[in-house]
Amino acid sequence: MIPSPAAWLREATTLAFVLHIGGGTIGLVSGTIAAFARKGGPLHRAAGTVFVLSMLVMALFAVWLAITIPGQLVNVFIGTFAFYLVATAWMTVRRKEGSIGAPEFIALLVALTLCLPFAVLAFQLAVGAQPFFKSAVPLRGPVLIALYAFTSVIVIAAGGDAKIVLAGGISGAPRIARHLWRMCLGLTLAAGSAFTNGLPRLLPGPMHVTAIFFVPQFLPLILLIFWMIRVRFTNWLKQDAIA
Repeated sequence: MIPSPAAWLREATTLAFVLHIGGGTIGLVSGTIAAFARKGGPLHRAAGTVFVLSMLVMALFAVWLAITIPGQLVNVFIGTFAFYLVATAWMTVRRKEGSIGAPEFIALLVALTLCLPFAVLAFQLAVGAQPFFKSAVPLRGPVLIALYAFTSVIVIAAGGDAKIVLAGGISGAPRIARHLWRMCLGLTLAAGSAFTNGLPRLLPGPMHVTAIFFVPQFLPLILLIFWMIRVRFTNWLKQDAIA
């Protein structure tokens, strides 16, 4: 007996959940290891590679689930942004210093495309207008603050991509800083997906996202700030190269 299209869709959705959750879990573990490992060392490189691959899987199937499950439209953009972040972070250190190619132009296009809906949504919420989509999570309190912060980050990311394209590449400390902040932010998104979206759904009763669910995201954000200061305002990069 040939399964019906509805049965195929259910099976595909179940598989997507498994791959999404599995990729996110591996991403959290490998990303944490990479964050604390010696930068540029074998452990950092290995854990970083696993992190990138697992995050790409997580993000890809997050988009699939957002399309197939009603009320999850916003996750199409968040999943795409997570994919974009880790892909551009990896691409930054793989690309020869001071050079660009087609991927950098594609990254800029993706960033600008993501900017538009979030800018519109942020404006609608700021002026009290009806949002252009229905969210499964109420857009108020910590969630609203997170959305404003998310929109600001997308604008910054798009500006960074535009700067690289106009300059014809990136090198030195700014190159390492670009790689690190995008990786740390990718880890933040993985933690956010786990603790503000996945975990509340497993708890009994109606889904409630309170401020405490945002706490696990603070660690990668603290690491992000630490590395931005260390890379951009100290001689860490030169000292590490000499060592």
